[in-house]
Amino acid sequence: MDGEGGPSGLAKTAAVKLSEMGERTKQFGSAMRDPHQQKRIILVIVCVALLLDNMLYMVIVPIIPDYLADLETEQSEHVHVVLHPNTSSANSTSQDKSNNLDIQIGVLFASKAILQLLVNPLSGTFIDRVGYDIPLLIGLTVMFVSTCIFAFGENYATLFVARSLQGLGSAFADTSGFAMIADKYTEETERSRALGISLAFISFGSLVAPPFGGVLYEFAGKRVPFIVLASVCLADGFLLLTVIKPFSNRTRDNMPVGTPIYRLMIDPYIVVVAGALTVANIPLAFLEPTIANWMETTMHSSQWEMGLTWLPAFFPHILGVFITVKLAAKNPHLQWFYGALGMVIIGASSCTVPACKTFGQLIAPLCGICFGIALVDTALLPTLAFLVDVRYVSVYGSVYAIADISYSIAYAMGPIVAGQIVHNLGFVQLNLGMGLVNVLYAPALLLLRNVCQMKPSYSERDNLLDEAPQGLYDTIKMEEVRAKKKGYNSAGNCLPVDENGFDPFRAQRSVSEESSGLEYT
Repeated sequence: MDGEGGPSGLAKTAAVKLSEMGERTKQFGSAMRDPHQQKRIILVIVCVALLLDNMLYMVIVPIIPDYLADLETEQSEHVHVVLHPNTSSANSTSQDKSNNLDIQIGVLFASKAILQLLVNPLSGTFIDRVGYDIPLLIGLTVMFVSTCIFAFGENYATLFVARSLQGLGSAFADTSGFAMIADKYTEETERSRALGISLAFISFGSLVAPPFGGVLYEFAGKRVPFIVLASVCLADGFLLLTVIKPFSNRTRDNMPVGTPIYRLMIDPYIVVVAGALTVANIPLAFLEPTIANWMETTMHSSQWEMGLTWLPAFFPHILGVFITVKLAAKNPHLQWFYGALGMVIIGASSCTVPACKTFGQLIAPLCGICFGIALVDTALLPTLAFLVDVRYVSVYGSVYAIADISYSIAYAMGPIVAGQIVHNLGFVQLNLGMGLVNVLYAPALLLLRNVCQMKPSYSERDNLLDEAPQGLYDTIKMEEVRAKKKGYNSAGNCLPVDENGFDPFRAQRSVSEESSGLEYT
């Protein structure tokens, strides 16, 4: 007889393991068919994509200045130049090199946001046409390629291409990620919570990336941080292919036509929200490239203090997200107020920064800025989807492309404009100006007061659908059912207003009142 270690025993063990693997595969497959489980996994995929994007954006902060300086030194050593014996001439040459290096770093940092700003109008329209899954896969693929180029790039031109490619990937990944969350989480409280979780991942990626990149660069070299991030990006892409299967979905053939992005850009309510997102993120975007030099000049801060400047602010940012989600669940009609309060907190904190004399004192206003940004982002990002629901067709690619444009404007100007303002006017004037702009812009959110009290009509969609609404693709099913009831073939739009010149809000209101007697409070 064969013992447990014999051939038959090994066969039995292998059979048991294969059976267990098959059972787990079945459980995973059934979880994928469960809409609630699928929503959670999609949220994880999107959050990892946003985490990667922001880590890639910030991980180069401690790496690139030192790496480019080393490249400059190596190039100067290979070029044999007869130096003039005059000391002042040598000093001026050194100063010119330093200024040139600062310009190169500023352009490199800004190139990602600039390309993202240019591509977003096109990516938003593309997402509205093909759905959210394929653009997310495109974004992850481009981010993976750009990260690999960063890892193995050996000159400034290659790094510039990698940084610009990252902006291209972000224009697809960020926009489609936010739009996918808004589409899957149709209930207001769930949507606010899901977008709040994604913002927490963005904050974590932005704040943990500099120390992560600095430590690995110091002890393992330039390539290791980017190889780690590229591996995570690759794993997220495979998870997306496994769960969503973007190329097997045929529903997009009958997708409703989303509102063109140029029409959303002239909507006064969307313009107000987009402006608030830009203004609220300007202090963070302008301080990131300038505060380290100011700390070294005024506080004589050490390298570790400058490297950990923003890390304590992660915790109040998470607290701000949590508080806003809880408040929005109880009083969703006050989203405009939470955003305005956040802008006032940002303004007051920004004005306090120049008065700080030590690293410990500086932590408080920086925490205030990040807490205020959490209030603004968590309140206003769901508001964009809400505005589309009550005024247009519930397709979210273009509206979140506008949100991405708002962020890109702030971060494209930061590395280039902030240094010039500090050089010409001073660090104090920069902070006072940013604080004043935030406080003065806050009352503009009062324009959203009446809109936030409206309620999107899900009643008609719920009556026409057999299951609970799941976002964009449910709109298609609703149109098919309505067409059968009325005896005509629908073109796909929930509201036939975009191409016929009717006011979207009035058309939505009339349809809702006829079908379900919706009351606007």
